[in-house]
Amino acid sequence: MRQQLMTLEALVQAMDRRDEVFQVIEDSEDMDEAIRRVSQLLGVGELGSRAVLDLQARRFTRDQRRALASYAEELRSKLPDGR
Repeated sequence: MRQQLMTLEALVQAMDRRDEVFQVIEDSEDMDEAIRRVSQLLGVGELGSRAVLDLQARRFTRDQRRALASYAEELRSKLPDGR
């Protein structure tokens, strides 16, 4: 559950910073560099970076962001330490 929450948080963060994320991806030479640079930009691990890179553009709508953030909050509330 914690890993799923970390992935959701990476996606929400990428949505909030989409211009920067798209620029980092565009400026990357290959997928490995893009994963590394997205990870550095967002302060997330490789799993979170891969999830961001796998995210379809249609998921960047406001309603999708709200849904992901809501689900992340639901998962967070189920963890003993809330993180």
